Amino acid sequence: MSDKKKKISNKVYLKKLDELQVELVKLQEWVKAKGLRVVVVFEGRDAAGKGGVIKRITEKLNPRVCRVVALGIPTEKEKTQWYFQRYVPHLPAAGEIVLFDRSWYNRAGVEHVMDFCTEEEYQEFLRSAPEFEKMLVRSGITLIKYWFSVSDDEQESRFQDRINDPTKRWKISPMDVESRKFWVEYSRAKDTMFAYTDIKQAPWYVVDADIKKHARINCISHLLSKIDYQDLTPEKIKLPERQEETNYIRPPFEEQTLVPDVAKTLIKEKS
Repeated sequence: MSDKKKKISNKVYLKKLDELQVELVKLQEWVKAKGLRVVVVFEGRDAAGKGGVIKRITEKLNPRVCRVVALGIPTEKEKTQWYFQRYVPHLPAAGEIVLFDRSWYNRAGVEHVMDFCTEEEYQEFLRSAPEFEKMLVRSGITLIKYWFSVSDDEQESRFQDRINDPTKRWKISPMDVESRKFWVEYSRAKDTMFAYTDIKQAPWYVVDADIKKHARINCISHLLSKIDYQDLTPEKIKLPERQEETNYIRPPFEEQTLVPDVAKTLIKEKS
């Protein structure tokens, strides 16, 4: 088996992920304490694993500090606005990290390939996006952009997995199905997007996403390396003694409207 196909064990993966999530909490506390503003853009083909990485980044963090933005189809009103206008309200204030699960780069990908925008609008985006991002960086925002690269065969495998798993079918939209016909056009669109928007102020970082666990470890490790943070983990808290229940009588538990104890019915079932 070649090095490219070797995969880390689940035990090693979980241990490393736990270590990285501890560091993410440290990063969160640093961002909050120093009033930093961080934007992380996640782009890539359908089923490339963006959502999986975002989930692992956020699951231990405070949603008041780190939030995910995943905008849907623009409204009729938004279609008449300056293209970047609907993204601006979601940019971070001091002490916030915002993760864009797809972003303004929709125009360079699906909108362009599927003819949801005019050629003039597309060309204007390619000219404007670098200037928009330079403005963000000049304003003090830390902007990090990731492209998740997945092979044709691996994407096909993940689509089949989603089709066969009822809990994942919602992940395949009619647009995802339609987009499969345009693999080459999407590849060309990505190359053009990189040519215009891979700028020194906000370069594209490519994540090899064929192995999900590797992609998660590599992306989170890289993200942590892009912000110079220090450990501000609070000291352990000593809890005070709880107030004694002198004049308080707790209402009988059984008299309350309880959620049915479904779990109890499973106790006798064999595992």
